[in-house]
Amino acid sequence: MSHAAIDPDSSTTSQLTTQLADTAALSAADYQHNQQKIAQLLGQLNHIVLDKPQVIKLALSGILAGGHLLLQDLPGMGKTTLAQGLAQLLGLSFNRVQFTNDMLPADILGMSIFEQKNQRFEFRPGPIFTQLLLADEINRSSPKTQSALLEAMEERQVTQDGQTYALPQPFFVIATQNPLQQAGVYPLPESQLDRFLLCISLGYPSPAAERELLRGQDRRELLKGLSAVLDTEAVLLAQQGVKHVYVADVVLDYLQRLVAKTRASSEYHGLSPRGVLSLQRAAQAYAYVSGHQEVAPEDIQAVFAAVTDHRLGQRFVPAHVTGGQAMQTIAQRILAEVAVIV
Repeated sequence: MSHAAIDPDSSTTSQLTTQLADTAALSAADYQHNQQKIAQLLGQLNHIVLDKPQVIKLALSGILAGGHLLLQDLPGMGKTTLAQGLAQLLGLSFNRVQFTNDMLPADILGMSIFEQKNQRFEFRPGPIFTQLLLADEINRSSPKTQSALLEAMEERQVTQDGQTYALPQPFFVIATQNPLQQAGVYPLPESQLDRFLLCISLGYPSPAAERELLRGQDRRELLKGLSAVLDTEAVLLAQQGVKHVYVADVVLDYLQRLVAKTRASSEYHGLSPRGVLSLQRAAQAYAYVSGHQEVAPEDIQAVFAAVTDHRLGQRFVPAHVTGGQAMQTIAQRILAEVAVIV
């Protein structure tokens, strides 16, 4: 594991965050510039992770919405490649942690070590002190270790031995998990699942994409050739731009009807207020990535399943378990039952 150093003087980051918070909206020139960069980023990532443009768009939307991503699928489907590609193209510092069943929280957060020279304990930061953390196969670790991420994901800080340490800004977790049908995995508790803004799956590639994989260059080699399209300041500016994407009342009406539908069934528990806010934020980010000035019903539909299924108790089942037929998820059923306009 690589360890990112803590900057004891985070005044620069704080000043930048304050400056961005005071900005009412991006200028038209900034907006156009960001849109060009986003299109460039999507194009490059689509050359690395083949045949998954919608998944890539959702993943980038989750990042620009300031949320965390959960990628669930079989091993070897490209989850790690997607996370590494995002980190490199966004120009963010990156650490990867391979979760195992013997892992301890200190392996992620860091620990205090007694220094003989100074005769005192000094905190040694763990790999979580980075801008983008890849928690690989998170459900292979025990619930106790998984819970070490809760404070970091919600508060963007870590508390150890009574001291609180701020994480770099921006801070994201991209976690991958294997299907529960596999041996040696622990289900993520609901409180942990709720911290992830989006939960998405890559799935198998098409025959044409698989042929290109067989004939083409190794994906890891292609990753080495990527250069940053954005940087920390641009990502923070884009996050501010997402917040200012307009949502009309008629669109909010549709969003609330979808939410009400989740709460009208005894089959599953409904979407919480935090889940509702997550849905709006994800739709704004998807609209922003799509180059829209305001949220349309189609933007809500695009993110609805990724935001809600894992919150409503939908468990991931690989296509081969269901005989190659994709199951209709809870969110897909709700979308089919709720009219856009009443």
